[in-house]
Amino acid sequence: MPRTTMTIAPSADFLTGLLGADAARSWLDTANSAERAEIKAMLISLPRLQTVNLAYGKPAGDQVLVDVAHRIGDFALSEIGANPLIARLAGGQFLLGSCTPTGRDRWQYLAEAVGRVIGRALTVEGDALHLVPRIALLDARTGDSGETIIERLAQAATTLERLPGRRVLWGDEGETVPGGSIALLEADLLGAMHRDEITVLFQPQFDCRTGALAGAEALARWEHPRFGRIAAETLFAVADRGDHVAQLSHHIALRALTLAAAWPRPLRLSLNITAEDFALGNVADTMRALLQRTGFAAKRLTLEITEQSLIGDFEACALTLQNLANDGVQVALDDFGTGFSNFRTLKALPLDTLKLDRSLVRDIAHDPRDRAIVAAMIAMARALDMKVIAEGIESEAQLLLLADQGCDLFQGFLRAGPVSPEEFAKLAAA
Repeated sequence: MPRTTMTIAPSADFLTGLLGADAARSWLDTANSAERAEIKAMLISLPRLQTVNLAYGKPAGDQVLVDVAHRIGDFALSEIGANPLIARLAGGQFLLGSCTPTGRDRWQYLAEAVGRVIGRALTVEGDALHLVPRIALLDARTGDSGETIIERLAQAATTLERLPGRRVLWGDEGETVPGGSIALLEADLLGAMHRDEITVLFQPQFDCRTGALAGAEALARWEHPRFGRIAAETLFAVADRGDHVAQLSHHIALRALTLAAAWPRPLRLSLNITAEDFALGNVADTMRALLQRTGFAAKRLTLEITEQSLIGDFEACALTLQNLANDGVQVALDDFGTGFSNFRTLKALPLDTLKLDRSLVRDIAHDPRDRAIVAAMIAMARALDMKVIAEGIESEAQLLLLADQGCDLFQGFLRAGPVSPEEFAKLAAA
């Protein structure tokens, strides 16, 4: 049956594009009997939102809500499945729901994963804040109305407030997944690499002016037999808990380079390099060995780094990247414009490309200040003889503005989300 979900809207108006409490109840009430048997829901609460309002003022608190709503919406649309329920009930409370068959293990995994997404740093008036949500989960009963589902979630949320240290709680506590899914995933990870459960998807990148396919960024996914598809952010968080990030990164690089070796020239491949990769001290040697093993040309490879990945030993990281640049490998600075971008990084590293974070370009079609900021960043990149890639492009208006400003490449759901190696090969051959 048709569903009404979230409408993406600009800036603070984004919140008004979410379903409200009454619409959420109606969404749940209109499920047919087969769908009702599959309904799962979660109530996400931000207990520290009032503190933000008191410390920084209501406008800052509203902007935090907008940022959190975007994170929840992006997560739900990419991870939950077809036509999820995405609603804002009141204050700092959001409701997610699904009628798609979803096991309890996976629903708890999704709750923990969205909690991690929300918990990433938010910048408010120059301060980095972390809002750790509390999430109540529910497996709806056949006779539950929309009102009943929301009431049961609210009761579970109230119980959760009285449990120090608990972040996720099922409304029927007796059936909680034992041990926590993240801990179970950690135990499974090493075997998953050997069983080929860790797969590579490709996020296509296109020329802003011509629309031609230019290459792709490699992204990791874990096709877990119990929890379903696990996205990269949670996958690397699990790897970090077990100190397996560098091993996972090597696994992904090998698979991606092997697949990309069959792409037609001059399509490029982008790989992400982590702080753990740099900590091992052999990034250059490892990358050269992978290139030689797979036959992929160094001049068609871009390594994406973040400033966070360089904090261990900046000078050593810069030397490593310069060695690879001497081989023809290009270097892109990822997530540019988030947090506190350091101009020392632009000067000291052999950068070829700046990659604008999706948060920078999200509202450029509607906000003159955002347009001015992006225009200034593109002009700065041009002055430094760098290319520019924009992430998260979802509308023609965004693309036209970026092309007018001289942005080189873009990626985003306007043209294609992450695709399988087979789907990317079809794009490349078109």
